[in-house]
Amino acid sequence: MSSRLNTVQNEDCIAGLKKLDDGMVDLAFADPPFNIGYDYDVYDDKLHSRQYLDWSRQWMAEIVRVLKPDGTFWLAIGDEYAAELKIMLQELGLTCRSWVIWYYTFGVNCKNKFSRSHAHLFHMVKDPEAFTFNADDPAVRVPSARQLVYGDKRANPKGRLPDDTWILRPQDLPEGFRSDGDTWYFSRVCGTFKERKGFHGCQMPEQLLGRIVLACSHEGQLVLDPFVGSGTTLAVAKKLKRKFLGFELSADYCEEIKRRLGRIKPGTSLDGVAHPLTSAPDTANGCRLDQRQARKKATRGKKSKPKEQTRTLF
Repeated sequence: MSSRLNTVQNEDCIAGLKKLDDGMVDLAFADPPFNIGYDYDVYDDKLHSRQYLDWSRQWMAEIVRVLKPDGTFWLAIGDEYAAELKIMLQELGLTCRSWVIWYYTFGVNCKNKFSRSHAHLFHMVKDPEAFTFNADDPAVRVPSARQLVYGDKRANPKGRLPDDTWILRPQDLPEGFRSDGDTWYFSRVCGTFKERKGFHGCQMPEQLLGRIVLACSHEGQLVLDPFVGSGTTLAVAKKLKRKFLGFELSADYCEEIKRRLGRIKPGTSLDGVAHPLTSAPDTANGCRLDQRQARKKATRGKKSKPKEQTRTLF
C-alpha cells in the first residue's frame, strides 16, 4: 500500500477505497458532487435522489471503515442533501463534533430563490472520546476580542478557537463578523484569483483546508480525499507535511493534479489570504459603477501632457 501513498489514483472512489486496509486513515475530507446538475468532466451529477443517497452511503461506509479508531472525517455538502447525509453518517457510527457553515461572497447567482452563498461542513469523528483536535496550535487559533478590542489582561495570549460559522466578506460588518466570532471566512476561489488553477470549476480554497488539516491531523499522518477534483486537499496535505492519497474519476483532472502536486515542496506556504478582513476594501472604500463612469467622463477630452523627449547616450 505504501506505493499508493502520496499519489492521486485515477479510479472510482468506491473501488479505490475497497482496496485500502481497515483503519489506516487519520483524516479524510470529501467535497463530493452535490447532485445539482453540475457539468463535471465525466461524472453525471443529476442522479435520481434515491440513487444518489444509496451511492453516498456506499462511499461513506468505506470512509468509516478505513478511518483509524481515532480518525476524523470532514464532509462539505450543499443544502439539497445536507440533512440526509448527516443522519447517514451518524447511522454509520460517526459522531458530529461541529456543524460548520462556510459563508462566502461571490456566491452563486440564482433566479428564483435567494442566491447561494454557503456550504455545510460536517466535522465527524469515529470515537467521541479519542480524536485529534489541535486546540493549542497557534495556526488554528485566532485573536480574541479581549486582545483586539478591549485590551483585557485576562485575554489568553494564544488567542481563541474559531467558532463554527465561517464567513467570507466580513469587511462591511467588522463588529458582527470578527475572526474571533462564530464565523469562519474564506474566499471562494473565483476565476480571477491567482490561486485559481483553471481546469476545475469547484476549487476549494487552500486556507480553508489548511485549518482542517492543521486542527485534525499531525505531520506524517495520512490525509485522504475520495473526490480530489482540483487537488486542493492533496496540495495542502503536502505543504503541511502530511502523507496523502486521493481518488479522481477524470483522467484529465488527474494529470492536472499531478502537475499541481509536482510544483509543491513540503513546507511551502498555503495559497490565498488567511485573514480576508485585510484582503479587500469595505464598501465605503470601494468604487461604484456610476462613480467609475463619472471619473471616465471627467477625464475624457483632457489633453494629455506631451511626453518629454529623451536621448540615449552611447
